[in-house]
Amino acid sequence: MLKEKNPVPLGVEHGVIPPAPETIRDDQKLPDKTSQDITDKYAKYAGEVPDGGFKAWSVVLASMLTTFCTFGYVNSSWGVFQDYYERVLLPDKSPSTIAWIGSVQAGPYTFIYLPALATGRLFDLGYFKIPYFVASCGLIACTFLTAECKQYWQLLLVQGVFTGLFSGIIYAQAISVLSHWFSKKKGIVLGIVSIGTSLGGTLFPITGQKLIPHVGFQWTVRAFGFMVLFALGIANLVIDRRLPPVNVKGGLFNLSAFRNPAYTIYCISGITCLLGLYTMLTYLPVSAMAVGMSDNFSFYFLAIANAASALGRLSAGFLADRIGPLNVMIPFTGVAGILTFAWPYASSQGALIGVSVIYGFASGTYISLLVAPPMAMGDVGDVGRRVGMFLTIAALGALLGTPISGMINARTGGFKDPGFYAGAIVMFSVLLLFVVRYLHLGRLYGKC
Repeated sequence: MLKEKNPVPLGVEHGVIPPAPETIRDDQKLPDKTSQDITDKYAKYAGEVPDGGFKAWSVVLASMLTTFCTFGYVNSSWGVFQDYYERVLLPDKSPSTIAWIGSVQAGPYTFIYLPALATGRLFDLGYFKIPYFVASCGLIACTFLTAECKQYWQLLLVQGVFTGLFSGIIYAQAISVLSHWFSKKKGIVLGIVSIGTSLGGTLFPITGQKLIPHVGFQWTVRAFGFMVLFALGIANLVIDRRLPPVNVKGGLFNLSAFRNPAYTIYCISGITCLLGLYTMLTYLPVSAMAVGMSDNFSFYFLAIANAASALGRLSAGFLADRIGPLNVMIPFTGVAGILTFAWPYASSQGALIGVSVIYGFASGTYISLLVAPPMAMGDVGDVGRRVGMFLTIAALGALLGTPISGMINARTGGFKDPGFYAGAIVMFSVLLLFVVRYLHLGRLYGKC
């Protein structure tokens, strides 16, 4: 258990003695009028970042389990659903139409990012564990309900809108709370947390591939539901905030953040990168079958990419603490863009495995460090709103990315043109990251 040298100063809320740092009461709010004295006291307390200890690492575990159930389930396993819906459940629907379910739902997709603006602001105000618990229950319920859906509109509503919405609420909260517990080790912590995505992206597709032939689609999805129930049950027990809430002026939006050109261009780069980054992972199993791979083995390409992604995410966090997150994101995102160009030309099992491994490693670095730059572009008291604004803006690219790729695929009948589209837009985002790096540093070289 952590022992803070400097407890929360008295007088932060009139008539209330604040609890110990690791037992801050949920939904405790400060008065709307934040005096300079309170701000100074908060800033002094915020400087006492533990950067370790049992409680801090238990929060990391909870956040990792959250990414396991959000990015790992609703995003990384979408290729399994896309393939099953195309072949069995919704054979009369085009790939781009089916892709709208995943695009609305998950992962780099819209509703995991879209609620971040509201949930980030609520986090700063102190509303944390109650929204996290309610959204966890909603995500579990939607997972079980997906097994009962038979029609496209049902899947779009349950698996698309509501699964994505509940995932977005818990994801934004779980990522924002890390800044309460870690500062110097933030890069490696984000890498560890994002391993949950790779773990989920490996286990869910393999589980689906093994169970669907034996117990059918419905019981397979129910098995997914029990996995999500177990993981989020543990997460809700151990996740917690450390700092008291502060009602930073500005309401839901902090438009002054956009006065920083580095932040503004980083938001634009998030849109462009997410327009193309997940095209390959979404259509990898389908493209593998198109070049003659067996149905059974095609599922494993997604699991292989996600397993490689785990190593990329952990390595990215380790490097980011030493040379800066942008210095890590730029080269590896460039590699992901190049591999997106090369993916449609991989026609053998060995070539597809190689592309999957390298792409998984490279794309994992970008996703693991995605929120690190906006976290650093302001103080910790406003981190939830700042990160939330970025994720909500990035949701625009997330919404349109894979459906655009699906429409290109439907019109051309192949994957070369979708690969060119996605690869080009990812490479453009890399150029924007170079600009962000220069604007943030004010010079060409240095840790950033």
